[in-house]
Amino acid sequence: MPVFRDQLHREVKLRGVPERIISIVPSQTELLFYLGLDARVIGVTKFCIHPAEKVNSVTKIGGTKQLDIEKIRLLKPDLIIANKEENDRFQVEELMNICPVWISDIFDLDSALQMISSIGDITGRSELANDLCKEISHLFNDIQLTPIRLKVAYLIWRKPYMLAGKGTFIDCMLQICGLNNVIDAERYPEIDADTLIATKPDLVFLSSEPYPFVQKHIEEFKVMLPDARVVLVDGEMFSWYGSRLLHAPMYFKQLLDEVIKN
Repeated sequence: MPVFRDQLHREVKLRGVPERIISIVPSQTELLFYLGLDARVIGVTKFCIHPAEKVNSVTKIGGTKQLDIEKIRLLKPDLIIANKEENDRFQVEELMNICPVWISDIFDLDSALQMISSIGDITGRSELANDLCKEISHLFNDIQLTPIRLKVAYLIWRKPYMLAGKGTFIDCMLQICGLNNVIDAERYPEIDADTLIATKPDLVFLSSEPYPFVQKHIEEFKVMLPDARVVLVDGEMFSWYGSRLLHAPMYFKQLLDEVIKN
C-alpha cells in the first residue's frame, strides 16, 4: 500500500494510483487538469472555474468552506485534495472518514512547487509535474523585475476591510515583485479605515478575489487615500499556486511596468 506525506506531514495511505479524485481547492483543480487527469476528476467546488471547458461538466460538491459531505460520500472518491487555509478544518476531518485526504499548506513559491511535485507523485504524473516545476522556476528566475520598494496594501475584502498580511502566499508574491507589504500582522487581518490610512501605502491593490473588487471601488479608496495609486489586480495571479504560476511572472512584469510608468 503506497504511503505518501502531505504538507502537514501526515501519512496518506492509498490502495494504488487514485482513479476517483475530488479537489476542493480551485488552483489545485486546475493543476489536476494540467496534469492530464481529466477522466479521474469526479468532483470539484463551485469556485473551481479553470479550465472552464472541462470543469463545467464535473459534479459540483459545494463551496471550499461549505462542502456537501453527503454528495462527496456518494461519489465514492479514493482521494480528496484539500488545503489547510482554503478549506474548513472540521469538514476536512469529516472527509477523512470517507477516503484518504492529501492536504497542502502553501505560503511561498517553494511550498507551491513542492505541492505540485507531490501531487504529481501521488497521481502517477511525476514526470509531467516535475517538468512543470522546472518551467515555473525558470520563468520566475528569468523574469526581470525592477525592485521599486513601494509600500503596498493588498485588499482581499471589503466591509470589513481585510488585507493579505505576512506568512501568506500573496505576501511572498508581493516580495517577488519587489514591493513592501504595509501590514506586519500575520495572515489576513481585519482593519478599519483609520488604521489603513495610517499605513500610508504608496499603492493599493484591489484583488479580483475573493471579494470581486471592480472599477467603482477605485474611487472609494482614492478618496480615503488620495496620495496612493489604486490598482485593480488579478487575484488569481497572486494567490493561485498551481499551474497558473506559469502566467504569473509575465503578469507581474506588466503590472509593475504600468505602475512605474504612471
